[in-house]
Amino acid sequence: MKENLKGINTPTIEEIGENHMYSSINTPLRSDAFEINDTLKIELIQNHFTDIMNILGLDLEDDSLKGTPKRVAKMFVEEIFGGLNPKNRPDTKLFENKFGFNQILVEKDISFYSNCEHHFVPFFGKAHVAYIPNSHVIGLSKLNRLVKYYSQRPQVQERLTQQIGKDLQETLSTLDVAIILEAKHLCVSSRGVEDTHSSTVTCFYGGAFLNEETKSELFSLINTNKL
Repeated sequence: MKENLKGINTPTIEEIGENHMYSSINTPLRSDAFEINDTLKIELIQNHFTDIMNILGLDLEDDSLKGTPKRVAKMFVEEIFGGLNPKNRPDTKLFENKFGFNQILVEKDISFYSNCEHHFVPFFGKAHVAYIPNSHVIGLSKLNRLVKYYSQRPQVQERLTQQIGKDLQETLSTLDVAIILEAKHLCVSSRGVEDTHSSTVTCFYGGAFLNEETKSELFSLINTNKL
């Protein structure tokens, strides 16, 4: 920690990265983030990653490595960081709640893969997404796609949890949304403390899910193995 001009201790850049602190619920993006197209982004990243590999002393003439810069560039832009671009947000079409269903609906054990924004290494796990419908419901697969969309960007788990929850609240026009994420972080297991056993759980509760009874019902639904 270091002391600022007001005498308040603030975390250093190193402490922010090691302790997974994050700045806001919004992914930190520059205002010109989408002024160049994906094709140019791939070309530029390919060139820069070539430089990185050369600095590391790798032989880019080797058959196994010569295609790596382009593969990495395409992976960054088209796959693992595709969620940075708002145009890739899934269509979350709603349907009229004709059955009048007003109990907890939970899509559990949704697999997700993301990348820690502090070290650019993966964290992955499962998400449980729940809401209580009012006048409309959302297609079940759209819940999976929404989790995937926000996962596909440099992230911290706390922000990821909130982004999914806030988006679903706005989409469904209800506060009755709950998100629970449990993940393994390779920045913890493959470097640093090298702990391969721990996992991280983050939660988002809104509306009725702030009630302990409703929250307990959600936990029982998540933990049951019965169909």
